[in-house]
Amino acid sequence: MTRIGLLGGSFNPAHRGHRGVTLAMIRALDLDAAWWLVSPGNPLKADARDMAPLAVRLASAKRMARRAPIRATDIEARLGTRYTLDTIVALRRRYPRTRFVWLMGADNLAQFHRWRDWRRIARAIPIAVVARPGYDDKALAAPAMGWLRRFQHPARHAKNWTTWSLPALVLLRFRPDPTSATQARAADPDWHRRFSHPAQQPRS
Repeated sequence: MTRIGLLGGSFNPAHRGHRGVTLAMIRALDLDAAWWLVSPGNPLKADARDMAPLAVRLASAKRMARRAPIRATDIEARLGTRYTLDTIVALRRRYPRTRFVWLMGADNLAQFHRWRDWRRIARAIPIAVVARPGYDDKALAAPAMGWLRRFQHPARHAKNWTTWSLPALVLLRFRPDPTSATQARAADPDWHRRFSHPAQQPRS
């Protein structure tokens, strides 16, 4: 069976922090590859004024993922799924010989209780959470963590995630990288222009 990590996000834009933490999680979880699920739209982000078009964000993610075991994909848009649970169910049906693990940062764990059917997500797929500067305390005190804590596995056993019964959670910690998409946009407000022309977009 192929072992794939799923990292969802806006990737607005994709940056070195995404790449670095994904490569670290691939090693820690002994994954064959990771897929970046570039979201058509995040239901929890009501203000989309700073959100670049999907094609632009996908091109940004593909460029950042080059020469790495990372696949940037717009498969959620092609599947027509809006919520994480629906995406997971659809991917498991489409790829029955693949084992998936959900990858997220501590910032997402802090608000995981706001995701639709979050307990069902936890019962459907193992979850690996990576520490993020400034969010760890909020994540550990979050309502979802209060429920998930009883299903936590030690980080030293992370490579065994395919054998865990669900729900299952592992917390991982790597060298912190403070890079964020907000910082990337502030440093380069016109970043999206580099990916707006079809001739400049990386191939799949």
